Amino acid sequence: MSKVLQKIRSPKDLRELSRTELRQLSAEIRSLLIQTVSENGGHLASNLGAVELTIALHYVFPSLSDRIVWDVGHQSYTHKILTGRRESISTIRREGGLSGFPNRAESPYDPFTVGHASTSISAALGLAQGKRLAGEPGNVVAVIGDGALTGGMAYEGLNNAGRFPGNLIVVLNDNTMSISENVGSIAGYLASIRTKPGYLRAKSHVERTLDHLPVVGEPLHRGISRAKSMVKHMMYKGTLFEDMGFFYYGPFDGHNIDKLIEVFENTRSIPHPILIHVMTEKGKGYSFAEQSPDAFHGVSPFDVETGETPAAADSFSSVFGSCLCELAEKDSRICAVTAAMELGTGLSGFAQKFPDRFFDVGIAEEHAVTFSAGLAISGQRPVCAVYSTFLQRSYDQILHDAVLQNTHLVLAVDRAGIVGEDGETHQGIFDAAFLNTIPNVTVFSPVYYDDLRADLKKAIYECDGVAVVRYPRGRQLFRPHDYLPSQSLYHWGGEGKAAGTVLVTYGRLFSFTRRACELLRERGIPASVLRLDPVLPITAEAVKAISFAKDIFFFEEGTEQGGVGEHFATLLYRSGWHGNFHLKGITGFVKHAPMLKTLQKLGLDEYGMAEFVGSECKLWQRKND
Repeated sequence: MSKVLQKIRSPKDLRELSRTELRQLSAEIRSLLIQTVSENGGHLASNLGAVELTIALHYVFPSLSDRIVWDVGHQSYTHKILTGRRESISTIRREGGLSGFPNRAESPYDPFTVGHASTSISAALGLAQGKRLAGEPGNVVAVIGDGALTGGMAYEGLNNAGRFPGNLIVVLNDNTMSISENVGSIAGYLASIRTKPGYLRAKSHVERTLDHLPVVGEPLHRGISRAKSMVKHMMYKGTLFEDMGFFYYGPFDGHNIDKLIEVFENTRSIPHPILIHVMTEKGKGYSFAEQSPDAFHGVSPFDVETGETPAAADSFSSVFGSCLCELAEKDSRICAVTAAMELGTGLSGFAQKFPDRFFDVGIAEEHAVTFSAGLAISGQRPVCAVYSTFLQRSYDQILHDAVLQNTHLVLAVDRAGIVGEDGETHQGIFDAAFLNTIPNVTVFSPVYYDDLRADLKKAIYECDGVAVVRYPRGRQLFRPHDYLPSQSLYHWGGEGKAAGTVLVTYGRLFSFTRRACELLRERGIPASVLRLDPVLPITAEAVKAISFAKDIFFFEEGTEQGGVGEHFATLLYRSGWHGNFHLKGITGFVKHAPMLKTLQKLGLDEYGMAEFVGSECKLWQRKND
């Protein structure tokens, strides 16, 4: 018997299925998700929890004129499968394949490109207002998780959206809240009745009648409204959303397709902002993900039968976490702050050992930085760990709340540089450039684990103001046999100062520049390497040390525009240097692919570097013959 999933080419095909077939479709999609993520890696638990919800949404809103905006996009794999991408789902997160997140360039069913949290309500409101102004048909739905609802931008969107003069649906996908059976059943029953069109018409009629009754009408209306609000607050705490202008319905069982379809059909024509609260189970349908939803949130390829992934190797994140624990053992002022990334930033050990000094503030990077600034002013030594791609969300807080008042806090910036399969929305290629614009910030960029340990200690104990330690995802790379951690502001390698050609870099690209020197030597081009650390500020000593060079090649695993390389060139020419400066960094956004493959395509591995230097040096020789 043919599978139900094979019948689905677009959301409109869902209408041809019976409710029994829709439930069978849920099982088939879960099986496909588990198999795909086990091979490619990706986000599993969140996607497994949103299968029925996604089917119900596309069943009720199947048209391209309907817009469904997924917050973050961790739960959008089923959406991709139902919107014409089933046959290519096996390519997800692979080079040239589907993105792991909704992407406008990938499908007309993706109305908004996402990857960061708490943006869906604002985006959906903009789409809805645009439809209203253009007189276009169709509904707009924002799907946001309870985790993303910890971000302040979500409430900015809710506050503004509550005044929208038409239908706008926000679905709160809640996969952690615990509700007792009695309260949940009663609240679900009442909410189900309240979504009936008959109830809404009766409610409106009663309100109009009460308002027109002389003497007692208005007071009675106010009294009934207050009593209703008190009951709602006690039973399902809906007043927060209703106070912001939304009709609140729920909570509903997010795995009951029949109920979800009924709710969406009953609310899609209400000319008012709606918030529908659904309860789902993260990891549903796969026991290992159900038992450990955190571990199966973002996962590497794994064995489906056992749920086991390859043994975790050491990484910059784990070394950072271990080093911070060692320092905190000796210094009770050290605190760790993270924005919902305890596991990803290597802070699980710190959280267990020092629970009173560990602060997970939710998906709220802006708050995390300002909170850390407050800790610093109070005499603590906060270390705020955040991914590079999320650090850019807190630029104003770094500038205004931390640096302007010279607070001493440390930003541990994980996933700096190319991150690989998460792609455009997650590459850590902008932090060095935007930090470069802020005065009085010290930025370290270690190459190896012992550099990381040394830089973290310097950042905590030797720096004034804001200090940043930025390091890449994964493990340290090739280490030259003659490399020793340097206490100076730079490190020489290759041919040393004897060569007129110098390669300058920072961070893990140092490993590739050393190998590039060996390749250049084979071509008869002697070259040396200068590694910068810190990369901000760049001292006059580092600039002077390289003034002998005729050709300087700066390689940067970050954006060229405004980056460290451009800053270094400015300092060189201001010092009176008259050689040739060549910069190779990253321009534009970088799509998903394995990290090493991406660096190769960008010309930032040893072969790309050697080719770039070789071609430019020959050109320089011709010019000076």
